Amino acid sequence: MQPQTFIFFGPSGSGKGTQVKLLQEEIKKKDPGGTILYLETGEKFRELIKKESFTAKIAKEIIGKGELIPEFLPIWIWTQYIVENLTGQEHLFFDGSPRKLEEAKVLDSAIKFYNRENPVVVSIEVSDKWATERLKERGREDDNKEDIKERLDWYHKNVIPTMEYFKNNSYYKFISINGEQTIEEAHKEIMKKVGL
Repeated sequence: MQPQTFIFFGPSGSGKGTQVKLLQEEIKKKDPGGTILYLETGEKFRELIKKESFTAKIAKEIIGKGELIPEFLPIWIWTQYIVENLTGQEHLFFDGSPRKLEEAKVLDSAIKFYNRENPVVVSIEVSDKWATERLKERGREDDNKEDIKERLDWYHKNVIPTMEYFKNNSYYKFISINGEQTIEEAHKEIMKKVGL
């Protein structure tokens, strides 16, 4: 099976992480001997700030003030991971990157540098109301009304223009998925539109 590349977009509460995992399971069934590289930038970033480094200290201070991390850090996190781990045979999943236009341009250059053919961008579409209800059900401490609104506003302001960069780039297959259906229905829609 030819190595596949997927870039997932979707606001908090869209079920994006669940759909990424389900698609990975399907890829494993179709390519049992294949390897998957899964770049979940948020998780790698949390690993970074647990460290005692100078960079981790500054990053923790920025997050503590509720400010945004500069683009170079997420770019460094996923570029380092790719450079160190990609052999060219893996299926590649991006979840949580890119989140800003500058990152999208760098990722685009990496995908073309590695000659990744037929990359697919998957956008899980849900309304703010739907996302808010799902996040409140989750019951995490930072899932209060103000924090949720802030995250969704940030998604609209920063991430949607980033996604549009790929949508308007003919090198990528862009698919839009209705996230306001059951997990199984959304998964079926992804499978059908991806062509697996």
